[in-house]
Amino acid sequence: MTAQSDEHERTMAFANIALGQIKALRQPALPRNYEVWYNYATGYNPSLNQTLNEMLATNGALSQADIDKIYDTFLSPTRLTDRIDSVGSKVMGEIEQVMTMIDAAVGSATRTSESLAGMSDQLGGDDREGLRAIVERLVHTAKEMEQTNHKLEARLKASKQEINELQENLEAMRTESLTDPLTGLANRKYFDQMLERAMNQAAASGEPLSLILADIDHFKSFNDTYGHLTGDQVLRLVAVAVKQNIKGQDMAARFGGEELAIVLPTTALQQAVTVADHIRRAVMTKELMKRSTGEHLGRVTISIGVAHLRPGEPPQSLIERADGCLYAAKRNGRNCVICETDPEVAPVTQTQVA
Repeated sequence: MTAQSDEHERTMAFANIALGQIKALRQPALPRNYEVWYNYATGYNPSLNQTLNEMLATNGALSQADIDKIYDTFLSPTRLTDRIDSVGSKVMGEIEQVMTMIDAAVGSATRTSESLAGMSDQLGGDDREGLRAIVERLVHTAKEMEQTNHKLEARLKASKQEINELQENLEAMRTESLTDPLTGLANRKYFDQMLERAMNQAAASGEPLSLILADIDHFKSFNDTYGHLTGDQVLRLVAVAVKQNIKGQDMAARFGGEELAIVLPTTALQQAVTVADHIRRAVMTKELMKRSTGEHLGRVTISIGVAHLRPGEPPQSLIERADGCLYAAKRNGRNCVICETDPEVAPVTQTQVA
């Protein structure tokens, strides 16, 4: 209940900021406008915040057209689809142009073959003038083929470069759609996909799999005391510590809010606990400093829960057990790692069942 209460207060704070911005700028309280300002309040999309701040600094106000533009650029659910469709159309255009060039080259080769066959029929006599004319035609035909081949080669090179660039754009868009913009970790969508895939692989191979859930201690107080930009800095700091302490097939994601998740394939429970404690210690060693003033704000700590995959269980069951361990860590003083075999978990599990 405490966690739910904290989440309620935190999200209501975001909502109040969003409504306050709409009221201050005297904008219509439309769902789209609210979504833009709610995302601004969370600070989860730094590019959106930067663009809004620059527009306000330049114009002093925002029109509905400005808000619509922000929404279409950063939040519209069709944004990535439209970009992918555009890239796909360009790829098809390049392929059609290449096919046209190939058809032209094939037609030229066919005509050359027919011309050579006709010349071959004429080579039987002793007419020197005729032979000279045939040789000149051969030279002319060879030059035409050479020019056609040069054009085709140049076009193919240009198309290859263009298609490579389009492939890079597609990969960048794919990465964007699966990445949390604030932390650089995988987003919840990608986490769900990768967890299910990793669990299927573990079931097929018989290898162990563990899941870590980590939550930043007293995160709300950082936001309330120092502001959302400092809260963003805390999230990035923890994300860096996580990245530095996982390897290979391990996958880290922003699970939601200030909670992070790490999938550890081929990793038994006690090994996962060791990884979790390395992450916890790495976070503790970093001291938080406010960039604008240089003020030292103290150290950040995290609480961590660890669970391992049981035969035949669904993803939600594994997540719930790791979450139960996480809240056991919170109840036992925070800044610690609790796994599902620890005695501290039992009272929590009994309470939840009751």
